[in-house]
Amino acid sequence: MNRGKKKKQKHKQKHHFGRVHSFTSSIGIEREQSLVGGPGFSRIVYCNDAECLEAGQLKYCSNYVRTTKYTLITFFPKSLFEQFRRVANLYFLLCAFLSFTPMSPNSPVTSVLPLVFVVAVTMGKEMVEDWRRKMQDIEVNNRKVKVHRGDGIFEQTKWRDLRVGDIVKVEKDEIFPADLILLSSSYDDAICYVETTNLDGETNLKLKQALEATSALNEDTMFNNFKAIIRCEDPNANLYTFIGNLELEDQQQPLSPQQLLLRDSKLKNTDYIYGVVIFTGHDTKVMQNSTAPPSKRSKIEQRTDKIVYFLFFWLVLMSIIGSTYFGIVTSMDLAGNSMTRWYLRPDITTIYYDPKRAAIAAVLHSVTAIMLYGYLIPISLYVSIEIVKVLQSLFINNDINMYYEEGDKPARARTSNLNEELGQVDTILSDKTGTLTCNSMEFIKCSVAGTAYGQGVTEVEKAMARRKGEDMVDEGGSQNAESIQPSIKGYNFIDERIVNGNWSNEPHAGIIQNFFQVLAICHTAIPELDEETRTISYEAESPDEAAFVIAARELGFEFYERTQSTVSVREFNPLTGTKVERVYKLLNIIEFSSSRKRMSVVIRTEEGKLLLLCKGADSVMFERLAANGREFEMQTKEHINEYAEAGLRTLVLAYREVGEGEYMEFNEAFTEAKNSVSADRDELVENVADKFERNLILLGATAVEDKLQNGVPECIDKLAQAGIKLWVLTGDKMETAINIGYACSLLREGMKQIIINSDNHEQTTLKKASDKSNMDKALKASVLQQITEGKELLSTSAKNSEALALIIDGKSLTYALEDDVKDMFLELAIGCASVICCRSSPKQKALVTRLVKVKTGATTLAIGDGANDVGMLQEADIGIGISGAEGMQAVMSSDVAIAQFRYLERLLLVHGHWCYRRISLMICYFFYKNIVFGFTLFYYEAYTSFSGESAYNDWCSSFYNIFFTSLPVMALGVFDQDVSAELCLKFPQLYQEGIQNLLFSWRRIIGWAFNGVLSATIIFFFCIRAMENQAFRKEGEVVGFEILGATLYTCVVWVVNTQMAISINYFTYIQHLFIWGSIAFWYLFLVAYGAMDPYISTTAYQVFVEACAPSTSFWLVTLLVLVSALLPYFTFAALQMQFFPLYHQMIQLIGATGQANDPEYCHMVRQRSLSPTTVGYTARLEAKNGSFTEKSRE
Repeated sequence: MNRGKKKKQKHKQKHHFGRVHSFTSSIGIEREQSLVGGPGFSRIVYCNDAECLEAGQLKYCSNYVRTTKYTLITFFPKSLFEQFRRVANLYFLLCAFLSFTPMSPNSPVTSVLPLVFVVAVTMGKEMVEDWRRKMQDIEVNNRKVKVHRGDGIFEQTKWRDLRVGDIVKVEKDEIFPADLILLSSSYDDAICYVETTNLDGETNLKLKQALEATSALNEDTMFNNFKAIIRCEDPNANLYTFIGNLELEDQQQPLSPQQLLLRDSKLKNTDYIYGVVIFTGHDTKVMQNSTAPPSKRSKIEQRTDKIVYFLFFWLVLMSIIGSTYFGIVTSMDLAGNSMTRWYLRPDITTIYYDPKRAAIAAVLHSVTAIMLYGYLIPISLYVSIEIVKVLQSLFINNDINMYYEEGDKPARARTSNLNEELGQVDTILSDKTGTLTCNSMEFIKCSVAGTAYGQGVTEVEKAMARRKGEDMVDEGGSQNAESIQPSIKGYNFIDERIVNGNWSNEPHAGIIQNFFQVLAICHTAIPELDEETRTISYEAESPDEAAFVIAARELGFEFYERTQSTVSVREFNPLTGTKVERVYKLLNIIEFSSSRKRMSVVIRTEEGKLLLLCKGADSVMFERLAANGREFEMQTKEHINEYAEAGLRTLVLAYREVGEGEYMEFNEAFTEAKNSVSADRDELVENVADKFERNLILLGATAVEDKLQNGVPECIDKLAQAGIKLWVLTGDKMETAINIGYACSLLREGMKQIIINSDNHEQTTLKKASDKSNMDKALKASVLQQITEGKELLSTSAKNSEALALIIDGKSLTYALEDDVKDMFLELAIGCASVICCRSSPKQKALVTRLVKVKTGATTLAIGDGANDVGMLQEADIGIGISGAEGMQAVMSSDVAIAQFRYLERLLLVHGHWCYRRISLMICYFFYKNIVFGFTLFYYEAYTSFSGESAYNDWCSSFYNIFFTSLPVMALGVFDQDVSAELCLKFPQLYQEGIQNLLFSWRRIIGWAFNGVLSATIIFFFCIRAMENQAFRKEGEVVGFEILGATLYTCVVWVVNTQMAISINYFTYIQHLFIWGSIAFWYLFLVAYGAMDPYISTTAYQVFVEACAPSTSFWLVTLLVLVSALLPYFTFAALQMQFFPLYHQMIQLIGATGQANDPEYCHMVRQRSLSPTTVGYTARLEAKNGSFTEKSRE
């Protein structure tokens, strides 16, 4: 019985398959087959004989796929390289080696242990992150598929063990484990349906069919003696082409993309298929389109390296100055028999202080000085940043506002290296299908006979209404009509006038009936009956086509069966009020194409009438109407404009009766054109169809919502207000991408569009071109001309402040990305408000991303959900994977995974801004506190004639960056908030500070460095002048160097920690604990360490208990130094806040004064935006209001 069912299904789809090959040129096939065996076409596959000697000699790669950054062998060398390409770590490694020499001012232990700790912690973090990727790889590689193991037996085998030449059996809803050649399927005509959303983002199913020579191999036992040889192209990244042949029983059979099943695509609506593996692992086309996981470093980290270089330069300069002075003074210590500094005993000193060899002593002193001033460079900076970023990632992972409850998917930061980059994104490059959309479309409105039907509300309309502060009111006058949500996928139509057969009471009931008939008949969808529920579902080549047949069914015209030559529909009969079954004879299908922008069918009704039913874009349909078919043209155009403004996709429906003679003439010409083997066959077919599809009678128009994910228009609007540019890179057709652009407000009515489309010139180019090279030159010249014209339009629009949109197709993009054109293309693209790249291959997505990243130098973020987006995600500065319905490839290659596009708003505007500000301030503060510490050492060195002795105890110096100052700065990096999350979202313009890098600019860095030098100067000279000649103890003793060092150190700890308290905007008990606890811990350490044996504590022995604590001068100096050192910063901050506030300070003031709900004040603050908003519904509303104002003035 099941066999019979499949047989029936075969007849249903036979015509459908015929359409797939109706435009294939035999000349093209012969030309392609002649390439096999030549360069680039040398692959040989021994089918069902993977273990033969010949196959073993070919040594093709295994089917194991690895996305990890490291392997067990490469982890240590590669990870160590990652650590020591940081100049700071290289410097401290050198110091660690030198610490074992007599030139070191510190003990070896205090130099080596901090470095080992820093490197070990960072490598451990890298190991954990890569181990997670490893676990995901293991899950994919251990999936199982049935493989033929001889004697007609198929066994479950892991994907990783597949070999080229293996015969596999893939069952319904399973993913193809490698690139396969289809041999046969459960259908008698060896067809199968494939879902490729994981590759090209398209949701419609692709039809594949095996060669007739192998189509009979539809049972396991038939492969017992099967042997064949495939010769084909070598592994490449092109998803849409394939050239090869199959040698079976001494017969050569040509292979085409029609037989190719790509890894990561899914088998749908087919019980099983048999295929032979031709490409495995990294040879598969999806992996050829991916790139190796790069080592990404944030721009802030790269700038930090530059600061370290500068500090190292300054360190060397200080060492040279001090060593030069030291050498000069040392050379003067012996003058004949007299000694200038007799207390140093220069007559019996070592080489390090020998006046007779002062030059050598100076050189050796410079090495000591380089090690001594090393505290200018914060050794704990990088490890502190690593720890802080991991903790920041935990906040991202646990943010309940980015948790997708329906799919039980939280946000997940897969790497923490790039947290601050999330706050500096300049350009987002986004996939469309599954990223912006839900992979579904809904029939929501229609215009029939000049009357608009449908009261549903689109996402764009909701967003516009919210922006205006209005409630949506449907056309029937009832509020919240959109809250009535039908449970039928693809159907969201609400209008009592025509549902439930009420259309028969409308004035133009006959036209409405014809309209629904066109919806039910003019398509290529295939019905599928669920045997259990007896419900019918549809498989269509596009989501909107599925929406049309579903709408027709719900409105009383149910398409339920298709055969090779008929379409069957259950229609509502207005006379009887019941449904009747009608069978229409299907005579011809004239396919949709991007150049035709329409589709037609020719049918014969049961009454014998010949009808031409046509649907297409309004730009081509209205010009084809007959003089007597334009009765409702004006009303329909008005409705179409309204639908377009609401972000809906529209199609015009029309028909006409055809005479028998006219049809016979058309059918003869059409058949002849289709069977033509000339190079211009497509053009011949189009010419015949063009002449026939004329004199139509207008019925109306449909409006389908390309259903966006929830919150996408609002998210895009907020990102646009934040100054972020959004590019859409999609594998979809241009029309689909443009409609999505309207739906999410990247495009709007009245926005000028620069469309670069190779199809406009391809036909004339092919006529002129005698060979491929000439054709390429002509196409490239055409693209170059269109780019030049676009730049001219751009310069004109710039003068008028008009926003432009750039739309380019994949073929044109190929030429636009060539070395001599890409700069012009990028200049044009950057000048446009929106950029949409259609029909883009995965490789092109990655190349566009690289072009934007490298040429602009700005931070790029790529977001996608399918394997076709992997290259783009890895190429961008930040890769965001959508953990949607298209598998885990994008997530596995991403830096951050989220479940819905709308979560990007919070990820960037809240977490991104916070992380950017925290890391920026954290690094500036790190350098500040180390400059304070390092310059007090330098001043002390100068004060002691650059003797090479440190002002501080060894362990005190080593613990400065670990215990006494590190925890407060880490708390700042984790918890500080300049403004709340609510205000970050309410004022997205705040994000522009990150794009322009205002918080980590050279001006700000130099300001913090100057503050550090100033603080060190005040601390040192205040302490020296206050304690140099003043009695310190009751007995009248003045201070020694150990007391001076302890006092200086105490002042430094107080100043840098209190500076942190002043800089923090958002206090938690943790910050209080760390700041004041660090100061308290310094005193406890001084007591405990000073109580140890003098051999251990050295200069710190009892210095606090016996000397400092009992002295009033010690406490008084500490207090006065603290106030004096912080006064300059406090004064500057107060003046800036009062007279020159930054954008975040203005918003802080709003939050502090409670003006967040004052619309006028908030509007005034938004007007201070650093860049204009050119896309999104806010820009759409402003453009509309601006246009209205201009018309009013006129």
